[in-house]
Formats: sequence, C-alpha cells, structure tokens
Amino acid sequence: MYESSDLKKGLKIEIDGEPYVVVQFSFVKPGKGQALYKCRLKNMVTGSQFDRTYRSGEKFNEANLEEHEMEYLYAEGTNYCFMNTSTYTQEFLTEEQVGEAKNLLKENTVCSILFFDGGAIGLSLPNFVDLRIVKSEPWAKGDTAAGSTKPATLETGYVLQVPPFVEEGELIRIDTRTGNYVERVKG
Repeated sequence: MYESSDLKKGLKIEIDGEPYVVVQFSFVKPGKGQALYKCRLKNMVTGSQFDRTYRSGEKFNEANLEEHEMEYLYAEGTNYCFMNTSTYTQEFLTEEQVGEAKNLLKENTVCSILFFDGGAIGLSLPNFVDLRIVKSEPWAKGDTAAGSTKPATLETGYVLQVPPFVEEGELIRIDTRTGNYVERVKG
C-alpha cells in the first residue's frame, strides 16, 4: 500500500483495477491547507494519460505486475509471439502493446515481458541490440564533412542515421532507448 507521499516518477500503482505509471510528478505546498501531489498518470494497458491531483494522506494499491524473460519468436499479422524460455508457454502481444520496439525486434531476442493479473501488457527490449544493415549508400571518398551521417536500413526495416564508414552487410549495435547507432560489431 502506498501513500500520496510515496508518489514519484516511475511508480506503478493500481487505480480502479487498472495499472498506471506516474510519468510526471510535482509537489505543491500552498501557504494554507494540505500539501498537494500533482501527477500525470499513464494507463499501462491502454496508453491513455491524464492529470490528477492528490492530497496528503491518500492511499493507493501497488499494481500487481510481474516481469518474465521471454524470447521473441515471430510476428503473425499484427500479433507478436513470445515464448517463456523456462516453461515454454507462449504469449501474444498486439502491435499497440509492442509499440516502437517492433522497429528493433528480431527473432530470438530475449525481452522482458510485463504482466498484469496474469496477462501480458507490454515489453522492454534489452538496452542494446545488434542488427545487420541490409541497405546503405556507399561512402564517397572525400565526403568527410564534420558530423556527416547517412541513412541505413536494418534487417527489421528500421531506418537510422549511421556514420559514413559503416557499410551494407555490417552488424551494428543500437541503443534501444534512443534508437541511435552506437558502434560496429565484429560478427
């Protein structure tokens, strides 16, 4: 059980039987009266957001969330299949639940799948993934403008900016939190 004084960014609470995460938080202490806790809450199932203000002393239930390591197997239409590597059970997430992660999701990638009351509601990719470049323009000698980059298409279809020396067919590491190129990988 949480109290309003426990509220902070990233805290996961349950309101009306649904899981919410605090995405913005501020504390206001007016000259007279009770302290106020202003929050922007995001529904972890639907993705909808709203602002709410709580007074000091209000109580909240902790969201009944679990995380399991699961391996991505395949996409079937708009559903994505993940398998628990210890129990071999399979779970499907919709395209909306996977969100932007689909751009960096490759078969056999181990992800953290978030469950609420036994049902899968979202996923977290590892911080870095290695993907192969399938299309990139060749580097023209003398094209050395400071900070120059070129577009590259990855095996998942995602397009990102890479340094000019990175070539088609190379394996690169991408930071999944930003979607940016990190380094070349020997492979």
